[in-house]
Amino acid sequence: MTTAFSLAPLFRHSVGFDRFNDLFESAARNEAGSSYPPYNVEKHGEDHYRIVVAAAGFQEQDLDLQVEKGVLTVSGGKRDSSAAEVTYLHQGIAQRAFKLSFRLADHIEVKAAGLANGLLSIDLLRIVPEEAKAKRIPINGDKPALN
Repeated sequence: MTTAFSLAPLFRHSVGFDRFNDLFESAARNEAGSSYPPYNVEKHGEDHYRIVVAAAGFQEQDLDLQVEKGVLTVSGGKRDSSAAEVTYLHQGIAQRAFKLSFRLADHIEVKAAGLANGLLSIDLLRIVPEEAKAKRIPINGDKPALN
């Protein structure tokens, strides 16, 4: 019997950084492991990320995206049913309310969001300012250091 330990759940709610302390902190705060709606977190290059949320049955006006203090919140709510006379023989497409939160790393910005074919795509971009980037310092062996 194998007891493999998967770190995949730790990476679900963090985008754009790889510090384990923050990942464990985020996983510890995760309430009841929200699994609805399903979503993917994708990396499309060095500084490009995308979150894709399966939002079947929702329209643009049913969804809300907010970024506050480094946390991206995606929420969706039931709209008023205009066809109240419909009797479902089987209702497999869930349209219940949901709220997903993703903790964003420093310098991650939401660039665009779109809803197509039941998938909500949120494009993220890491924009690191020049003063925060690593700088290479040349070593001049022949010249004395300035005091």
